[in-house]
Amino acid sequence: MKKKIALVTGGFSGEAEISYKSAITVANNIDLNLFDYYTIDINPSGWFYNNENNESCEVNKTDFTIIFNQQKIVFDVVLMCIHGTPGEDGKLQGYFDLLQIPYTSCDTATSALTFNKRYTLAVAAFGGIKVAKSVHLFKDSQYTIEKILQQIQTPVFVKPNNGGSSLGMSKVVDSKQLQTAINKAFEVDDQVLVEEMIQGREFTIGVYKSKNELIALPITEIITQNEFFDYEAKYLGKSEEITPASITDSIKNQIEEAAKKIYQLLNCRGIVRIDFIYNEKELQPYMLEVNTVPGQSQASIVPQQVLAKGLTLKEFYTDIIQNAIQ
Repeated sequence: MKKKIALVTGGFSGEAEISYKSAITVANNIDLNLFDYYTIDINPSGWFYNNENNESCEVNKTDFTIIFNQQKIVFDVVLMCIHGTPGEDGKLQGYFDLLQIPYTSCDTATSALTFNKRYTLAVAAFGGIKVAKSVHLFKDSQYTIEKILQQIQTPVFVKPNNGGSSLGMSKVVDSKQLQTAINKAFEVDDQVLVEEMIQGREFTIGVYKSKNELIALPITEIITQNEFFDYEAKYLGKSEEITPASITDSIKNQIEEAAKKIYQLLNCRGIVRIDFIYNEKELQPYMLEVNTVPGQSQASIVPQQVLAKGLTLKEFYTDIIQNAIQ
């Protein structure tokens, strides 16, 4: 009997647009011989099942079921395709844990931790991973530009501490621009991270578990046309993404080893994408952030890496789903 999948998409943040694109790619590559899938749109107006015939019905939040064609649909697994809240920050994970429904992403604690960039950096550093110096600001707390600059040096990146997709992010070279960048980030989040810029090449790598084996996908090098890998560069074609990256075996092994260590250190599940800067002075990778629900749209990096490894997306998503069920 085919397993029933809830393909959960949408969300409550500016990243919802990317979530819908990811869901299209995933839906197009689900093995329909093994699974029946139902797209569940979770957005500020409600939770709904929508199909390709524009038929919809509301989700029963008591047990996460739907009634469709006079039949009650009980889901065997949730395929997470929400970037941002509530699908990447642990909120939905806690809900599904209470209902004892397996899902394809990291658990509640790991999702909540990794959604907070500063806390992720702190735990990674404690585990021996190289990270940049940073200052953590809260909207209601007092800070001064002078005190920030006593702790870290420009150039810096200023970014919302929670969330992804580089929304609200700025690169600051001149300290006179720092306050403006902080204000911009506070428009997106109540916490802001001011982080020293590490000079070097930017890489990102997908890692996932398959039958208890940790697998690293081919590494991607990101060469952006913009000042940094911002929203435009990520999703609007303003970057060059080279997969697999043209790097030495030494750099490849260092990044793979660091990525696998981070995956285990943070107790990750499913597919995770980890971003690095390779510091060419120190000859070692610095971790930037961890994406626990990485993009799966046509423009996204993980699908590129899957194909570069010689897998089809259908094989990959089947593996991710089956590992979640097991």
